[in-house]
Amino acid sequence: MTFRTGVADSSGLDCAHFNSHRALYLDLNLMRILKKILKITGALLAVVLLVGGLFLAHTWYFKPVNINLFFARTMMQVMVQSPEMLSTLRVLEPIGIKGHNARLDDESLEAGDRFLAQLKEAYEVMLSYEDEDLSDADLMSKRIAAFMLGTIVEAEKFRFLSFPVNQLFGVQNGFPSFMESTHHIGNVRDAEDYVKRLNAVGIKFDQVLEGLRHREELGIHPPQLVVTKVLEEMRNFVATPAEEGILMVALLDKMKEAGLEEDQQERIALEARTAIEDTVYPAYERLIAHFVALDEKVDGNYGVWSLPDGEEYYKLSLKLFTTTDYEPEYIHNLGLAEVDRIQAEILKILEHEGWDVSNGFTAAINEMAENPRFYFSDSSEGRDQLLAEYEVLIEQVSLSLDPWFATIPEAPVEVRRVPEFKEKTSPAGYYEIPAFDGSRPGVFYANLYDIKASPKYGMRTLTYHEAIPGHHFQLAIQQGLKELPFFRRLIPFPAYSEGWGLYAERLAWEMGLLEDPYDNIGRLQSELFRGVRLVVDTGIHAMRWSREEAIDYMLANTGMPESDVVNEIERYFVMPGQATAYKVGMIKILELRDLAENELGDRFDIRDFHDVILTNGSMPLDILEELVRQYISDTKG
Repeated sequence: MTFRTGVADSSGLDCAHFNSHRALYLDLNLMRILKKILKITGALLAVVLLVGGLFLAHTWYFKPVNINLFFARTMMQVMVQSPEMLSTLRVLEPIGIKGHNARLDDESLEAGDRFLAQLKEAYEVMLSYEDEDLSDADLMSKRIAAFMLGTIVEAEKFRFLSFPVNQLFGVQNGFPSFMESTHHIGNVRDAEDYVKRLNAVGIKFDQVLEGLRHREELGIHPPQLVVTKVLEEMRNFVATPAEEGILMVALLDKMKEAGLEEDQQERIALEARTAIEDTVYPAYERLIAHFVALDEKVDGNYGVWSLPDGEEYYKLSLKLFTTTDYEPEYIHNLGLAEVDRIQAEILKILEHEGWDVSNGFTAAINEMAENPRFYFSDSSEGRDQLLAEYEVLIEQVSLSLDPWFATIPEAPVEVRRVPEFKEKTSPAGYYEIPAFDGSRPGVFYANLYDIKASPKYGMRTLTYHEAIPGHHFQLAIQQGLKELPFFRRLIPFPAYSEGWGLYAERLAWEMGLLEDPYDNIGRLQSELFRGVRLVVDTGIHAMRWSREEAIDYMLANTGMPESDVVNEIERYFVMPGQATAYKVGMIKILELRDLAENELGDRFDIRDFHDVILTNGSMPLDILEELVRQYISDTKG
């Protein structure tokens, strides 16, 4: 949900996105998402600029005359500080503003201080708008923004309880991914800006190092697994000759696709190689040196309970990710109950298909998973076939939408392979939102590193979660809600967005897209995985489970390949609470649908219900419930 909304599966997160898909708590992880929450549309910027100098000055420096101008101003003030965000959205390029495409974000502690101060001030100003003076729509926007900004104020003391360079995200893999997937090249200037960004990366890495050293001074060290994985990743990156690395390959591909003159391509390629060898690789070497020294100071893998105020920090993380006040113990027990229920459903199907279930779930699911009939060949040809099959599945589901959805997003979605340099530590799949100017479609990234991690019976469910009708539907529709304040077109509440993605998997089964019983096992196994997450995330961070305990539990209760299990468990160490959002959100959406069906009877229309869920943007679950109850009341008349 990269966004990286993204917010990966999709948190990644790296909502990358959102790519998804990327984390949500007040330290570097939260700040990255908060910057995304407060993104600005170039259209809004253009409108304000055209209104007039005096009005602009008053709106910029004093309290805006209404709350929607306040939202626009706050987003603009944050946006101008994030050139990478601007390049991701591509909302200023259509009006001729492109200078940001040559710069990188300021990652210094001072910039973080300014950002936090700015958001705290914005929170105080927002609260000064009286509720009774607001329309219902504006009041909802205020409540949604208040949840996020209020959590920032509450979480400020936890700012440095984080590991901003880890095996999932950070400059060491975020910068190459950004340049490969986001930096647009359509002409010579764009290509020259690419090289300028390469030359700027040394400063960016040094700013990140400043924050890492400050954490060391505070006695905050990452788990051993983080140090080990990050060192391996960075060493592999710099060991690759510049001309073979992702930065050069991406540049050459982009220039060729843009049709640049050969002599221009040669000149810029030479400049880029020099920048990579003289600036980029030395920046990585400085970061490597830091982690080599850090390796001598860490000797174990512990949850956030081991950090100062760790228990309070974890509870706040759960609140932010689930938008509930659920205690860790409640979430843990909910997970245990869901694991028992879903495993029983899977065993019933396996028994019906003739499998021996007498030795219990673990033995039966592992036996099925070992059958070679369920996998493509572990070869380049097999991986090509796998990607092609994902494309077929997207085409198939696109033909089945009309009876279930009144609103269909305009932006297309395509499938791409997770870049090979980072696929070893990436999730099975994640999603990246489209560019606002239409230059980039929504992208479902599929991880092909371990062919055993992509069984054929799990492909449909992953497609429905990441693409259609899951994240692509939810996020592309949300992007197009022009009547909403812009921050609500991008805000990534994980319980809502990931809850929808998991709900979409079940919905696809109801739509008749999982007729093969093994495909349905794939769906149930995916839901089981999210139930297990409730258990292991709370186990690690609240009940002090070791890495090995958590791995053993997930292996025994999911049937997932060990490579996936290890990546998942290690992900939870650096993103406390995020993994709980999926199941909590899905359960709430299903509860709300049951409520609407029971209250409305024959008047219930699934298309209308999905419009209520999808056409109001992302929000905390309690506000979503209010919307559904209002829909029920309005439908009853």
